[in-house]
Amino acid sequence: MKAIRFAGAGRPLNLEIVPDPEPGPEWVVVDIEAAGLCHSDLHIMSGMDLGDLTVKSPVTLGHEGAGVISSVGDGVRGFEVGDRVGIALVSHPIEEALFAPGVGHDGAFAEQELAHVSTLVHIPDNVTFAEAAVATDSVATAYHAVRTAGAVRPGRTVGVIGLGGLGLNGVRIAKLLGATVYGVDVNPSTFGPATEAGATACFQDVRQLTAQQPDVIVDFAGVPSTAAAAVDCVRPGGCVVLVGLGGAVAPIPIASLVMRNVQLVGSLGASKDELREVYGLIASGALKPAVQEVPFSELPAAMDRLARGEVRGRLYTRPRADLRVPVKIA
Repeated sequence: MKAIRFAGAGRPLNLEIVPDPEPGPEWVVVDIEAAGLCHSDLHIMSGMDLGDLTVKSPVTLGHEGAGVISSVGDGVRGFEVGDRVGIALVSHPIEEALFAPGVGHDGAFAEQELAHVSTLVHIPDNVTFAEAAVATDSVATAYHAVRTAGAVRPGRTVGVIGLGGLGLNGVRIAKLLGATVYGVDVNPSTFGPATEAGATACFQDVRQLTAQQPDVIVDFAGVPSTAAAAVDCVRPGGCVVLVGLGGAVAPIPIASLVMRNVQLVGSLGASKDELREVYGLIASGALKPAVQEVPFSELPAAMDRLARGEVRGRLYTRPRADLRVPVKIA
């Protein structure tokens, strides 16, 4: 089968032919119909320190996958051949984060992916494969950060920093939860989509949030300047949720954090139940991820576009589309 392989930090992605997967006990083979592209893939490719997360190398990248089960191993219950499934990036509870596709084992940038049965979630009939794939991270991560880590509820004022794929979903989710939402991004071209998603107003500087006295600020950029400014700009007793990995270290103002009783919370991924809830919101029409397809053969170039900040919404690819291009034999 065809797969996009990562051989190590600083090395280019290669389109290769690899053996078809075979499911062992409690594993299934999923024919991948859509795979999302994520900034986390860029972090892996750059060799960024991801803490306790160990990246296998070489590996097929892609941790946002959805498709149809084509084969099941022994001991699989609740799923069968022909089921439409999303492959959850289970991060909560953290002690159950045992199977990380595209990190610890081969992921969704391939025609087929092995998935452990514990990571599977059925896709509602009226949710597309593209929506289901990007929802596994881009939407579910935003959902957990806003609803669970930030405890956003009706009447709250929320600031969302970084209005890319995750940030736009964060704006919409906060609005659906009954909050007043303000967006922040250095690129004003993001303001229109953020307003459409539910933002009351948008700013280019995080410190412009100060006047809004936000109860919660969710930082999807995660660069040192935004993380530090968020601690200063959230209201006393408020909460800053840090999601983005835009920098390795941030100079957090300790006096502001302590004397203003600010909570600083890290947020990674989501639970399977949260992914199910996200699928429900998409199925109801309340949430509509912005997605754009790129040909599978052009995935490495699309990752370069993502690195340059040229992407709005979420890119996805269809590995099973007919490539008709020569490939390298692994």
